[in-house]
Amino acid sequence: MCGVVGVIGEDHHQYRIDDMLRSQHHRGPDFTGTYFDSGFAALGHNRLSIIDLTSNANQPFQDTSGRFTIVFNGEIYNYLELKDRLKDDYNFQTSSDTEVLLAVFIKYGKACLSMLNGMFAFAIWDSLKKELFAARDRFGIKPFYYIKYNKTLIFSSEIKAIHEAGIKKNPNEQVWSGYFVNGSYGLPNETFWEGIHQLPAGHFLEYAHGILKIEQWYDFVKAVHHQPKIKDYQEAKAVYLKLLIDSVNLRFRADVPIGFNVSGGLDSSALLALANISQPDISKIQAFTFYTNNKNYDELPWVEQIIAAYKNPLNKVLLQPHEVTSLSKEISDIQDEPFGGIPTLAYSKLFASASNKGIKVLLDGQGMDEQLAGYDYYRNTSGSNIQGVKKSPFRANMLHESFVELSKCNTYPKPFNSSVKNLQYRDLFYTKIPRALRFNDRVSMAYSTELRVPFLDYRLVEFAFSLPKEFKLKNNQGKQLLRDVISKYVDSNVTYTPKRPLQTPQREWLGDDLKEFVQEHINSIKSSEYKHWFNEKELDLEWSRYLSGDNQSSFHIWQLVNFSLLMVS
Repeated sequence: MCGVVGVIGEDHHQYRIDDMLRSQHHRGPDFTGTYFDSGFAALGHNRLSIIDLTSNANQPFQDTSGRFTIVFNGEIYNYLELKDRLKDDYNFQTSSDTEVLLAVFIKYGKACLSMLNGMFAFAIWDSLKKELFAARDRFGIKPFYYIKYNKTLIFSSEIKAIHEAGIKKNPNEQVWSGYFVNGSYGLPNETFWEGIHQLPAGHFLEYAHGILKIEQWYDFVKAVHHQPKIKDYQEAKAVYLKLLIDSVNLRFRADVPIGFNVSGGLDSSALLALANISQPDISKIQAFTFYTNNKNYDELPWVEQIIAAYKNPLNKVLLQPHEVTSLSKEISDIQDEPFGGIPTLAYSKLFASASNKGIKVLLDGQGMDEQLAGYDYYRNTSGSNIQGVKKSPFRANMLHESFVELSKCNTYPKPFNSSVKNLQYRDLFYTKIPRALRFNDRVSMAYSTELRVPFLDYRLVEFAFSLPKEFKLKNNQGKQLLRDVISKYVDSNVTYTPKRPLQTPQREWLGDDLKEFVQEHINSIKSSEYKHWFNEKELDLEWSRYLSGDNQSSFHIWQLVNFSLLMVS
């Protein structure tokens, strides 16, 4: 897990690559390196050492001929199998997955992407052809941002690095409008900043002689349709369990200590159970969970019940309301774009705690709800993407009409003949997973720790999508297959614990402990250069209503705070 930057073009020397690297130093404090192909390219890398801790694996990394240079962020979990496959074709000098990735690209070109099981965003410079090739993993676990500016391509792992290159920080008003009007965080290629784009998940980029080309390399729908049609439930359980165990085992490959993030639900229980099946000394691995001392939200009692079965050391990380003021500014600066609120702040403290204990890798249960239909709206097919909220969390009336008109109503593909699968597909590639992965990548890397998500192994997701609806949904509950697969390892009180959509007392804190904090940010917006985006009277009315008890949802209040933190403060 690292940070990459690059400037490709004849005038690359005009851009401040050292400043770019400095701005994302937290992503890789173990080594910072640069490479220059005079007159054509500059590459930079911030290294967080996870596999092969020696200096031989530092980046930018070159092949033995010196023709190809790679900067790589992520992990290739099946690198040992790929290395064995290539042992007669390439003279390996390190034990790193970086060298394996470069070697497999040299041999197979862009076709190598389908061979990779991992999370990755990498760029490879061909100094002979003067061409750049870059790619992002199937689900976009690792970030890749870019801008084509004048005759130059600039890319990085975080948006702030592109701004540090000298690119002016102008808001993308259409994306901001969509955020306030309907809660959208933009399409897979968009960001909240004008001119700066994401390389979408499952796409690659080629840049040569001023020409930029982007193509999709991962066809998820095609992959699902190519899955074997399993109609026997017992067979599905056996295949799924085998995939689960292998996915978890692959993500234990590291040369540094590994820990767990644990909540009180089924997914965390499954992750611990699966690790316990095959990993030696699992009871010595540190686990981390957060709590707020509010019994209406805390999952700590369920976490302690889960941990009791495995005897892992449990680190209980407390978030208190007085911490929100400073922590929200810190995390806003890290995120570069709006994030999910106080739960993300609480989550960030887990990584800070792990980092303080010398743990560089944490495993998490992200991704199971989307593949096995865990959210309530999959069952009622309401079309929503909000769990546990009846009233709309959006308040477009707080905005000026002209700003509302900038927003667009995103329409998402419906490639399956199942409404449930289409909702899952939307969440996987357009809504829930993309934003959760961005939130989580930034808060993990803020503390120089790597987050691994074994349930987003592409083999698992493709297989789960291919299964009949009744394998996932039963008795008005989702994730039935997972419940049955791990039932002999996990207490039934956990496997059938209802999903809790609210994890922190954000609603109460914003209207009570933090109301002065909120008021300050509302006042800042009203006196800022962006005040014309808002309807001041309606903004004040919504805040007044919230304080008077209209607080089923706090999202619109958090939006105002987050906007002020990013754009005004």
